[in-house]
This record gives sequence, C-alpha cells and structure tokens, in this order.
Amino acid sequence: MQTPFNFALATPEILLLILAAAVLLTDAFSKSESRHLTFSLSLGSLLILTVVSLWQWGAGMQGNSFGGLYVVDPLSHFLKALASLTVAVTLVYGRGYAEARDMMKNGGEFYSLSLFALLGQYVMISAGSMLTVYLGLELMSFALYALVALRRDEVKSTEAAMKYFLLGSLASAVLLYGMSMIYGATGQLDLRLIAQVIGSGNAERLPLVFGVVFIVAGLAFKLAAAPFHMWTPDVYEGSPTAVTLIVAAAPKLAAFVITLRLLIEGLHGIAIDWQPMLLILAVLSLAIGNIAAIAQTNFKRMLAYSTISHMGFVFLGLLSGVVQEQTLAGSAYGSALFYMIIYVLTTLVTFGLILLLSRAGFECEEISDLKGLNRRSPILAGMLLLSMFSLTGIPPMAGFYAKLAVLQALIGAGYVAIAVVAVLFSLIGAFYYLRIVKMAYFDEPEGEVFPINNGAVTHGLMSVNGLLIIVLGILPGGLMALCIRVIEDSLKF
Repeated sequence: MQTPFNFALATPEILLLILAAAVLLTDAFSKSESRHLTFSLSLGSLLILTVVSLWQWGAGMQGNSFGGLYVVDPLSHFLKALASLTVAVTLVYGRGYAEARDMMKNGGEFYSLSLFALLGQYVMISAGSMLTVYLGLELMSFALYALVALRRDEVKSTEAAMKYFLLGSLASAVLLYGMSMIYGATGQLDLRLIAQVIGSGNAERLPLVFGVVFIVAGLAFKLAAAPFHMWTPDVYEGSPTAVTLIVAAAPKLAAFVITLRLLIEGLHGIAIDWQPMLLILAVLSLAIGNIAAIAQTNFKRMLAYSTISHMGFVFLGLLSGVVQEQTLAGSAYGSALFYMIIYVLTTLVTFGLILLLSRAGFECEEISDLKGLNRRSPILAGMLLLSMFSLTGIPPMAGFYAKLAVLQALIGAGYVAIAVVAVLFSLIGAFYYLRIVKMAYFDEPEGEVFPINNGAVTHGLMSVNGLLIIVLGILPGGLMALCIRVIEDSLKF
C-alpha cells in the first residue's frame, strides 16, 4: 500500500468530492423550495462515507500517498467516520430550522457547503504534510465563512461572518507564517521528516522555536482557546443556529487532529518549548471561559464561553502526554481525544435543543426562553438536564469520566497543582450549567407557551444522542480503550 500515488487510500475524499458536486448540481435543477431531494442526497452521502471509512478501517487499509502529503491510519478512519456522522446529525437537527427561515428558498447551499466543509475536514484529518494541513484548513474555513453569512438579510449574521472571515484569515496567516519558519529551520514539509530532522539536531533552533509559537497561536484560534477566543461568542450568537452547530461540532475534531499531527507527530522533539504554551492556553481558557459564561444571558453565547473552557481541558490532556513513558503518553493523548468526542456529542444535544425549540419568528436563544421547559416537553427537558450535567462533570454522565481521565493524566505527569486549578474552575462552571437546569424544571414559563412540534425522527435521534451521554458515562472503557489504541497505532511519539 506504500505506492507514491495510491488513489484507493483517498477513496473517502474522492467520493465526498463527487457526491458534494452531485448534490450541488442536483440542487441547481431542483424546483422545490423545501429541498427534500437535496437533503436526502446529502444525508445518504454522509452515511455512505461513514460506511466507506469504517470498511477501510476494518480492512486494515493504511499508509502514505501522494508523496507523503496524505496519510491514512486508524486515527483518520475513526475520525472521518465520526465527522461524517456528526454532520449527518447536524443536518437532521437543522433541517426544520433552515426551512422555517427561508434559508433554502433560493438554493440548498446549506447542504452543499456543509459537505465541502466536511471535505476540508477530511483533508485535515489525513494531512501528512504542513502543506496538506493548510489546504484542508482553508477549504473548510471558506465553506464555513459562507455558511455563517447564509442569511444575507440578517445584520447579525453578516456581522458574524465578517468577524469570522477577518479573524480567521488572520489566524490562517499566523499559522502559515509559523509553517514557513518551520520549513526554513528544517528544510522539510513532511511532518515525519520534520520530526527526524529535529531528532537529529540539524534544525535551526531560533526559527524553529518562533515557528512553534506561531503554529500554536493559529491552532488555538481554530480550537477557540483563550486568548484567541475573541471570535467565538460573536460567531456562535450571530450565526443561524443550524450553522452554529456546524461550526461548533465536526470542525473541532479536524482541528484536534491537526494539532496532534503538528505538535505530537511533527514537533514532539521540541515539546519542551510548546508544552508551557499549552499550559498557559489551558489555564486561560478555563479561567476566561468559565468566569465570562456566568455573566451571559444569551444561551448560545454562554455555550460559546463554555466551549472555550472545555478546550482548556483538551489542552491539559495534550500537555500531559509529554512524558518519558510511552504508555502514559498514549493514555494522555487518548484522554484528550475521548474528551473531544464527548464534547462534540454533548454539543449536538445542546444546540440541537435550541434548534428544536425555535420556530418561525422565534429564536430560542435567551436563557430565559428555557424556563418551564419540563412542562412543555419532559423529554427535551430531560435531554437538556443530561447535557448540562455532562458539561458540568456530574456522574454518571460521560462528561464526568472525560474530565476524570484528563485529570488522571495530569496527575500522572506531575501536574497536581494544575489539576486542582482545573477542578476549581469546573466548580465555577457548575453554577451556570445548573442554573439552566433550575430554569427548565423549577421556573414558570415567560410569555405565551407554544407547543413543540417536531418530527418523530428528530425526536428519536435526540433521544439516542442523549442516551449515549449516559451509556458512555456508565461504560466508558470501550471508547477510551479505542481512543488510546488509535492514537498509539497512528502517531509516533
């Protein structure tokens, strides 16, 4: 399988490109304003791509292609399948919301752009070179910029799109500048060759360290970590909620993978330089995210600051892996991957609830809109409780084990004081999460109470989504072992 141009390895990307183009062309000739056919084709394409990724994984397909630009390993198979399923769930949740706001009246760009953003994520997940990392990142980013601006007549959406575009372009330039300095220091673009040059001691030290600083800053922006978080609250609040979920869920998986590949696989030899940076980013994210979230009255904005705090935990897992013993390193990186997966799963529930509770002419965005939810829909109130408890870290929800795994990795690496700080900020975070539960169960609803009418498929999917939070909290061992195994089988550290 180690041929220079093995197109069979790139089957998911090739297939996704063909299917996305087919969806775009089909939509161009569609006369239906509801875009039923476009939706069905998009959903079918995502399910096919999930099956293809899992089949390749089961068949043991792995290796490099296109001169080392493209890498296929268990990690890429696993996360491509997860990203495809995440986008599929997002489209199901967001369909009714998009229809009610005429987002598809003039075309089904919502679906085609989602698929092209996923293609960029696929390229990022299988990136074996800094060049591929950047190409995938820009492909994903440009599709997301267009999605955020989809409601052109809405001032908040266009403002969010401009902020996202300008700050995203700046972050991409910072990341690209860091990559150019790494190339200047090592003479290589391939991540594994960069690791070899650094390991041999032949790399120029000064430009290498400066390059790492710029790369970490660019990655922190893409993962919404403080102090590079300034775009997150505005984009989350200003975007149509269906688009907010697209931005908040699957792209985080791809950004996490390029962080692993750049720092762990390519730059592990100078971990002594980027490890303190991750520590600072983690503590700042925990502090700013949790403290700022307390003051929010907008639910989407509160969840944006919540995201920032959770990225702090992800960085704690990553910095804990810089230890001498490979077993401990694999467990630490595996705990970070597990945490990211649970975060995405919970994000689907929280933003999915906002989508289901919104209706034509009404955006369920304010925290006060959730008052008395239990009286209107006990099932959705239960899903909200599960997600808030998971984000807080209350057992037996999956979020508790995710936090516990990261804290164990921190303590194992000798960061006991940082683990205590993380627990204290988690306690602060419990205030604003439990406030949501209190409003849903104990407060009287404000204004006129409307019935919640959504399809049985959407409600069923939401129930499965919520139950997974409990199941993975009670029985986390299987997923945790899988995360550690794909990390150890894929990355060299």
